[in-house]
Amino acid sequence: MFPSNSQGMPTPLSTLDDLMDEGTTDKPMKVFMGHNLGFRAFTMYVPMHEFFEMSEVANDPSRDGDAISQRKLDPTHATKLAVYILKGLVSAVITRRLGDKKDVPMNFYEAQSRLGKQPYLSLQPIVVNLRECAPGGQNLRGVRMVSENETAAFKVFLSQKHILWVVDGQHRRKAMELVFEFLEGVRGKHAYPKKGSLYPAEVPTPTVEELTLWEECFLVARSFCTIAVEVHLGLTIDQERQLFHDLNRLGKKVETSLALHFDSSNPLNLFIKERLVDGLSIKAQEKDLTDWHADTGAVPRKDLVAINAILFLNKTNIASAKPIDVTPKEDIAYRFWEAVTAIPGFGEDEARLKTVAAQPVVLKALAKLVFDFAFSNRRPENSEELLHKVFDGITDIDFSHQNPMWRYFDLSASERVQNGLSELALFLPEHDESVNRDIGKFQGGHMRFGAKHNDIFPLIGDMVRWKLDLPSRHKKTIVVTT
Repeated sequence: MFPSNSQGMPTPLSTLDDLMDEGTTDKPMKVFMGHNLGFRAFTMYVPMHEFFEMSEVANDPSRDGDAISQRKLDPTHATKLAVYILKGLVSAVITRRLGDKKDVPMNFYEAQSRLGKQPYLSLQPIVVNLRECAPGGQNLRGVRMVSENETAAFKVFLSQKHILWVVDGQHRRKAMELVFEFLEGVRGKHAYPKKGSLYPAEVPTPTVEELTLWEECFLVARSFCTIAVEVHLGLTIDQERQLFHDLNRLGKKVETSLALHFDSSNPLNLFIKERLVDGLSIKAQEKDLTDWHADTGAVPRKDLVAINAILFLNKTNIASAKPIDVTPKEDIAYRFWEAVTAIPGFGEDEARLKTVAAQPVVLKALAKLVFDFAFSNRRPENSEELLHKVFDGITDIDFSHQNPMWRYFDLSASERVQNGLSELALFLPEHDESVNRDIGKFQGGHMRFGAKHNDIFPLIGDMVRWKLDLPSRHKKTIVVTT
């Protein structure tokens, strides 16, 4: 398969017939040979753009028929990966300029910040199958590359008929396609796409420096940035499908809290790490808390993330967070957390026994109020004044377990009157027998809110609105019985 002469030099084709059989468009690819669980395969590094041109995905029934070996493409996931790859290309441009001892324009760094800077970027190897060869690659032409009498690598000659059929990595390949479409469009039209742009530009027309950046991104994608590819040789369709299954189903999914702890690419995760954990010394833990007596004052990381998702984005997760959505809001968000840390008992040992504010659902309610008066497109005209009320009120509200306000739905009409809670009805949704208003239970002197946070935190927010004399979400009037 890989002949060489005694001096370690490649053995040339011997006849014109050999030349005609092999073709004149064969391209030598430097590879490293191995046996994956006994089956011959090789790995190689290919420039990103070259890999895209050499590869294909069998996921179109009308085109591939029985050869289909992929799931349906998820465009949303591919777009997220495209942004990640574009971020990597910008980083590569900066790295290459620094390596060549060239100046890096400030616009390059600004673009990197707008996309979201992170400590490291990498694409995992893409697994492909070379269908157009015999099993194990027995009919592939190649030569052994020898250095100091040892095999350093091999050269395999691939022609235009040799397509790299993607087994694991179709979304990464689609992401590359989206990136190249973006770069070619901006470079050709000198304008950012009106919809679905991978880059969150402030204005539709790129500056000269930005055009230079995108030109260099295209160049590094064709040369400097390489993709690691594991090539399996001559697999049948059934073998290809089995490999797809094994690669995608046998791995164990990373726990959410651990993934969030390790991830510094998301701007909200970065805010939590740098400004809350490191700056305000808010303690984050990776596991949920079940024993309140073992409470160290830490907030489960997944809850810390969910609270900030509401605070910044009015969403239940941070997956869609972009630097442009987060950075302008950080100072107000930081003020919110400063106020929270000033609540008596918060962050202390046995915090959940001391204050209901240590329960994440209460913090979600407070975060939603800050979003409504600071960031919402529908915030009232006097929103700044109302926001100050929220910040001042966070440290004034009675967040003790004994506050009867938290037990409103369990109190009788006379008990509500007795505790001065009658007018709270104006701030709560209309009574509906079909809707569960069980927000929690008061047991053993402690108010334990329920697990259905998305149903509960808006009601807690309504209670806080009433207590701080903020506008009600519900336009209604009632006759209060005394």
